Amino acid sequence: MKPLVLASASPRRLQLLREAGWAVEVDVSGADEIEDHSLQPDFLALENARLKWRAIATRRPTDFIVAADTVVWSDGRFYGKPADLEEARKMLALLVGRSHEVVTGVVAGRLATPVEFADHSVVTFHDLSSTSIEDYLTSIDPLDKAGGYAAQDDAGRLIAKIEGSLSNVIGLPMERLAEVLRNFQRLQE
Repeated sequence: MKPLVLASASPRRLQLLREAGWAVEVDVSGADEIEDHSLQPDFLALENARLKWRAIATRRPTDFIVAADTVVWSDGRFYGKPADLEEARKMLALLVGRSHEVVTGVVAGRLATPVEFADHSVVTFHDLSSTSIEDYLTSIDPLDKAGGYAAQDDAGRLIAKIEGSLSNVIGLPMERLAEVLRNFQRLQE
């Protein structure tokens, strides 16, 4: 069977797919993402996933493409990938001691048969001091992560609780995607 094509440069998404046993080829879309913060989180995440997916699927119509976009949302505000450490520091200071929503939009399939869905998780952070935030920021690279944090490397330092899918918070809701991938695999047999 041909490998899946991941329309993302995210090492975490690639790792999740490989850990689930899938052969994966990376083809980064280069699509310009929408940053319209007046949109609802589901719509924004799905629309950005569609843009990434379409950019690859139109060039590779018979390949099975997986594209995703993750947004962090709290109190009517989006928390994207921070531009620098100062922005990451400010984001985390606003999120600590509270809950926020993580939404990942996924588009998967061939050009003629895409499947779309959005998955939601609620993440609650511990109430941390500014010193603890600084310590956390020195232990990860926050600049390539929505919200400026890494759930996969947390070990309870920042995150008190996750309601929903951990893999969704990491960037690819594997529980829901697994069903789509199994259906694709059945069609290949």
